[in-house]
Amino acid sequence: MVLLYKGDIERGREWRALFARHAADVEVRLWPDVGDPNEIRYLLAWLPPEDIAERFPALEAVFATSAGVDQFDITRLPAKLPLVRMLDPGIEQGMREYASFATLYLHRQIPFYQRQQAQHRWSPQRLVPAARRRVGIMGLGRLGASVAEQLRGHGFSVRGWSRSPRELEGVRCYAGEQALPEFLADTDILICLLPLTDATRGILDARLFRALPEGAALINMGRGAHLVEADLIEALDGGRLSGAVLDVLNEEPPPDDHPFWAREDILLTPHIAAMTHPDSAFPVLLDNLRRHQRGEPMRGTVDRGSGY
Repeated sequence: MVLLYKGDIERGREWRALFARHAADVEVRLWPDVGDPNEIRYLLAWLPPEDIAERFPALEAVFATSAGVDQFDITRLPAKLPLVRMLDPGIEQGMREYASFATLYLHRQIPFYQRQQAQHRWSPQRLVPAARRRVGIMGLGRLGASVAEQLRGHGFSVRGWSRSPRELEGVRCYAGEQALPEFLADTDILICLLPLTDATRGILDARLFRALPEGAALINMGRGAHLVEADLIEALDGGRLSGAVLDVLNEEPPPDDHPFWAREDILLTPHIAAMTHPDSAFPVLLDNLRRHQRGEPMRGTVDRGSGY
């Protein structure tokens, strides 16, 4: 049984060593050393090669190395070929850590104090208790629910919005398009953790920003295409938003002349909120391989209709 890995070569060697140690019946090949393409049964990749169905006629499943799968063109995959999201617990922990950092960074007015330091000023501001800071999370799937739990632990007043109704302990939940304005009006710090679909592309736009309280802040941990970048600049310049933390952009890395580089009210990080770690992800991947071998449903299989 052959699995082809396409991605960072160092991580590929880690994957291969883990399989050799714990599942020697699975041969791991590292792209571009494909060998006989007719022997490839499984593909593990961040970005898939083109025409994978034609290249690998015996392919039985495709595993993403990420929690999101918007980088895959699902329409190019055969209908019977399952696409499976990565359910690495390390990704969940990374997202919890990043959401805590970014929320606390905005909540404790660190951008303001950074500007003060550059100006050699010493002027404490009144501290707002966490219980009075309303944090809203767009997307209440596995990651969103975990982040909500984490932020509740910091004492924040947490609410969440999703397409379909959800119930989470200690979280005020909103669902559906009709509830979105009410959710936004009740949010001081907005966190985007939505999957990227046709329905959510460009959702962080001028209309959404106008629905937030004046002076609200944005954290985008979803995908760059969720954000209309020009609308964010306009919202910041007009005082509608006070700041933003962005881990994802439309173009990564952004060009040298991108306006976000020079803005004091935007913190950029290079898509590092969470990363797949072979050590923590391997048990989940191996379990799914064994499930597939036994003809059982795999965890994290993408619904073709919803795109996630």
